[in-house]
Amino acid sequence: MRLLTEVEYKATMEPEPVQLGPDADPPFDFWPYFDRIPPGDLQGHDFSEGVVTYAWHMPLGNLQHVLVNCEQPSVFLVLVLDLAGHRVLGHYLLDILRVQDLA
Repeated sequence: MRLLTEVEYKATMEPEPVQLGPDADPPFDFWPYFDRIPPGDLQGHDFSEGVVTYAWHMPLGNLQHVLVNCEQPSVFLVLVLDLAGHRVLGHYLLDILRVQDLA
């Protein structure tokens, strides 16, 4: 399980990501990775319902960002998926209200 730094996470983002629809199938089963994330990486947030409202495809890097919802609507656990390698590159705790996450 790899908790990405802010710099590492931002390096996986692209200027024009493609939002996937709510009915899009996941490219592979990433839940075993999710289940093994250390509780300390979640900073007290509860993601146990396993609800995904947003997913973004980064076409240049062939990556996908899967945003797992929690009890706080502005906080997500982002799983960064390597689509070619069928693996999770890491995870990042995203608070969209934090200025540095939006920059």
